Amino acid sequence: MKRLLIFLALLALGAAEHPAGARVQGPAPEPEIKLVLLIAVDQFRPDYLTRFEGEYKDGFKRLLTTGAVFTNAKLEHYPTVTAVGHSTMLSGAIPADSGIIGNDWYDRQSGTTVTSVSDTTVQVVGGSGAAGTAASPRRLLVSTVGDELKMARTRTGSATPRVIGISLKDRAAILPAGRGADASYWLDMTSGAFVTSTYYEPALPPWLTAFNQRKLADAYAGKAWSLAQGTPTEPHTMPDKVGGPLYTAVFGSPFGNDLLLAFATETLRQEQLGQRGVTDLFTVSFSANDSVGHKYGPDSPEVHDISVKTDATIGKLLAEVDKRIGLAHTLVMFTSDHGVAPLPEAMKERRMGGGRTDGPTVFDPIQHALEERFGAGKWLLATAGTAPYLNYALMAEKKLDPADVRRVAADAARSAVGAHVARVYTRDQLLRAEVPDDLIGRRVLRGFNASRSGDLEIILEPFWIRGATGTTHGTPYNYDASVPLILMGPGVVPGRYVSAVALNDAAPTISAILNIPAPSASVGRVLMEALQPRMQGPGPSTGAHGP
Repeated sequence: MKRLLIFLALLALGAAEHPAGARVQGPAPEPEIKLVLLIAVDQFRPDYLTRFEGEYKDGFKRLLTTGAVFTNAKLEHYPTVTAVGHSTMLSGAIPADSGIIGNDWYDRQSGTTVTSVSDTTVQVVGGSGAAGTAASPRRLLVSTVGDELKMARTRTGSATPRVIGISLKDRAAILPAGRGADASYWLDMTSGAFVTSTYYEPALPPWLTAFNQRKLADAYAGKAWSLAQGTPTEPHTMPDKVGGPLYTAVFGSPFGNDLLLAFATETLRQEQLGQRGVTDLFTVSFSANDSVGHKYGPDSPEVHDISVKTDATIGKLLAEVDKRIGLAHTLVMFTSDHGVAPLPEAMKERRMGGGRTDGPTVFDPIQHALEERFGAGKWLLATAGTAPYLNYALMAEKKLDPADVRRVAADAARSAVGAHVARVYTRDQLLRAEVPDDLIGRRVLRGFNASRSGDLEIILEPFWIRGATGTTHGTPYNYDASVPLILMGPGVVPGRYVSAVALNDAAPTISAILNIPAPSASVGRVLMEALQPRMQGPGPSTGAHGP
């Protein structure tokens, strides 16, 4: 009887604390996907995955065998450069909408050339504080997956996700993470330290200050980059003296990727990404491959070597994620921002044509033609890539029709001797979408932003580049526009998928897996063919009409 009375008393107490209809709140369930991890490798052509596949033992091998591998992925925009590619990865937007039309462009309002992330309203936090290095995502006009993830969880009252981007390059750290990111960090080439800007935080977190004090970049002084096989194009030994030249050399070698890996590992540990009972997003972009590719070309022993070393680097990153979070709870995206052209000398040996030209050969005929037709004056204010910006104040002074000036400029560019110009589009044609409805025309049109783009878009013939040495990228041709794309993790069906896809498709696909809205200007489709059946039901709007 005594036990029964005690039981009834406890029952009554419980009823008083939790009235009828009230729900007892338990701990929030762990999300299936604890971390979204973007791994980008700057200037990594998709054929590197097949050419060197037999030598991959770690990261690329895991991605190729357990991921959904899209073997026909393209950048459906122009120009094919770092800022545009990185802004597309997790926004799904085209440059016409994102506003990121290049690594840099001429800003008519300020009368200066700006970069995709330059921001005079913020200051550098950490490092040397050198002038001109302050950066933010303010020029990005659209949202990213990270932005939508944070807003979606905030609306539901869930714990707030953390979104962090890192790279050796500022634009590669900032643009994939988006405007709402908690932090973006990049390498200061003067001090060898990782820095940020006051857009994100007024001071470096203590853990990052401690990491920088380890001066890991300095440890590479005098160290040799040894190739595992093949004869190097030239000796590769890092400068002995600590300072800017050493950090530049590290940036342009596999040591740069090693440095970023150490930083990524520390960021995972200190920020507890994917370890806080909420879905976080982490973007890691390896930049060293781009420097190596520019200098030595895609067929060089250096590119071969850094590709194989990058396999090991990514393998270590995935192993760290597996240890701390579990790859079973991690949605991984691997891609690149662009490809690269072969060295012109190599193409001549293959009897494929191509060659070298330079800026004056392309642009001087435009200045001369406008002077001859309309009189003396500075007709070109600036150039960005192969796009000139014409002088509208001079046109107004001479009471000229800008459309007439642009037509004369276009005719001069088409007939420029030695420039090897294939196509020229004027601002007027692009505004009216009066361009050929073919692969090149569509890509150029998607890259045109009325308030930021130049007055002409000049496309050189295939395999022709501007530059006296090395090679580059930026064209709408497939050697620059082909990229790897692999998804791996919960909701993804492993395999090889040969249908044509665009990099724009990644953002809405990840959004669908996370059950959040697609980014604001995403034009891609959800890659339903690679999703598990439970992911293929009705979901949020994705704007899935293709770029």
